[in-house]
Amino acid sequence: MAGHSKWAQIKRTKAVKDAKRGANFAQCSREIIMAAKLGGGDPEGNFRLRTAITRAKAAGVPNDNIKRAIEKGTGVGGADQLEDLSYEGYGPGGVAIFIEAMTDNRNRTAGDIRSYFNKYQGNLGSDGCVAWIFEQKGLIRVTQTSHTEEALFELALEAGATDFSANPDEDGFDIFTEPLALNAVAQALSDGGIAVDSAEVTRIPQNTVKVDSLELAKPLLKLMDAIESHDDVQHVYANFEMDEALLVKLEQP
Repeated sequence: MAGHSKWAQIKRTKAVKDAKRGANFAQCSREIIMAAKLGGGDPEGNFRLRTAITRAKAAGVPNDNIKRAIEKGTGVGGADQLEDLSYEGYGPGGVAIFIEAMTDNRNRTAGDIRSYFNKYQGNLGSDGCVAWIFEQKGLIRVTQTSHTEEALFELALEAGATDFSANPDEDGFDIFTEPLALNAVAQALSDGGIAVDSAEVTRIPQNTVKVDSLELAKPLLKLMDAIESHDDVQHVYANFEMDEALLVKLEQP
């Protein structure tokens, strides 16, 4: 599927290199709490919770923390008054940015996000200003399989997938579904002997913006990092593309 942004690739690379801050304990716990609150505490019947638990374990969150977060979400442990919010805006060079957050203080979070946009040459916009650019899809990643690409493709489509593509950055495959079909397709792949590495609902940009200068790239990546480092931010999506040569220059002192 077209529409993968360079930010998605950068995040995966950074996560491998330095355990990206986006996977910190507070963010993982908030996602588990909200998932359990909205869909119940059984991960088998709640794909959002199932994915949140998988992400938390990958980030090293202890099982006791995960259990307490589920209990909070289901009301057993005194649920935090968290609410799902989204923010939209434009970064340097007209890059569209969509932010999903979870907070117990919307004024604090909105003020922080606005300050990041102001500091790094961006503009926080109104609801709907960039949402139309990002299409919600279920995304299943498979990086190790004994199946041939053709066999995996057929199995995915039979299970209800809508699209399929090789992922050279992960040496594997990306399988796309409708959001509500994510859990069923992931389960069907698992039943078919496919090891599913991750399954989550994501947002795919339908068009991208080319960033080809250091003057734009530097503040843009600083803005993205600042947003992702905020404890209340769960996911950040952007629609920019950037050449590897420019990324190399950015990493130089």
